[in-house]
Formats: sequence, structure tokens, C-alpha cells
Amino acid sequence: MNPNPFSDVVAFVTNPVWTTAVFWLLVLASVLIAAAVWQRFPEQRRFPNLAQWSFRFVIGAFCQQQSLRKLRPFYTDHPEAPLAQTGHAYWMGLMGKHAAIPLQADFVNSIVLPHFYLFAPIVYAAEVLTGVSLMVGVFVRLFAIIGALQILNLWLGLYSAPGEWPWTYFFLLLLQLMFAVHCYGRSLGVDAILIAQRGSRSETGIIRRLLAAAI
Repeated sequence: MNPNPFSDVVAFVTNPVWTTAVFWLLVLASVLIAAAVWQRFPEQRRFPNLAQWSFRFVIGAFCQQQSLRKLRPFYTDHPEAPLAQTGHAYWMGLMGKHAAIPLQADFVNSIVLPHFYLFAPIVYAAEVLTGVSLMVGVFVRLFAIIGALQILNLWLGLYSAPGEWPWTYFFLLLLQLMFAVHCYGRSLGVDAILIAQRGSRSETGIIRRLLAAAI
């Protein structure tokens, strides 16, 4: 039988490995946080808030699932394969060959790939943290922008790669920007609690502005 989204989801959430346990903890945290915000703030009990929570939850889960292809310490889900034939190094290699902008291809080939184990953990951490941020709704504006920059890199880097439809990445880019512009973390997320508590804290002006920018 051909793979389908339903069987793939079941396989992902039932795979008996430690990453599945982490994912289920994030799911539980997201649901409990949403329930707590729903209970605490009556103005959150609206369908648009529930829809925004579900949208960012799904994309956050997607980020977590995709990060499994870049598991450290080898940044691949097939460590037995030679470097550059699978996982993160493989996709970086494609970007070096098929980037829409020559400067991006030169940067990947001349700097990123020769120093793969310097850049790989940075990219991996950014993807994982973006997924966590979206799932629990904390600092969503900040991490949605980080996610948008990652997807912009993929969109341009894989623009002419064989078998890729680059506009898929563009649509994901728009989603991340929508999460940032409309502050989706404030809908049944930790950001809603931070917003409510912001007025009662005594941070300095710069810390207050940084928090406001992040949530």
C-alpha cells in the first residue's frame, strides 16, 4: 500500500523511540497550557483563538517531525550512510547545486559544507526550538520569524532542485509570517499569560521592549 498521511502520522506518534516520548510531552504541554488559558481568560473562549492554536500546533508538530531527519550527533536519520548522501548534509549539498541565487550557492559550498559540524547544530537547534515555540505558544513572534528565515533559505536554496516544487516552501513562509504578524502565541498559548502579566512586572524598559517584540 502506498504511504498516506494517516498511516504516516500513526507511525510517527507510535514509534517506540525517545523522540516520540518528547513529542507526546509537547502535545500534553500544549493541551494543558491551552486549557489553562481557556479557563483563566474568558476572552480567549472564541473559535478564532481555538483555530489559531490548532494551526500553530500542527506546524509546530511538523517542525518536530522534520527535525528527526537531522538528529544529532550525525544530523541524519541514517548515520550508517556516507556524509552528504542523507540527512542535513544531503539537503545542504542540494542547495549548493541548485540555489536560485549564486551567492547563496557559493556560501553553502565554500563556507557551510566545509564547516558542516559548526553550522548543523545551529540549524537543528533553530528548527527544534521553533517547533517547541509553536506547539506551546511561547515567544511565537520571535521564533516564527526565525522559522520564516529558515524557510526562505530553503525556498531559494532548493528553487531548481529536481523533484521539488519550490512554492511549497513559499506557502510555509507565508504561514510563519502570519504567525508572527498576528501573534498566534497569544491565542491559548504561554504568550497570552506573559501578556497578562507584563503590566504587573517591573522590568527595565529594554527588557520590556524585548519581551514585547518576542511575544
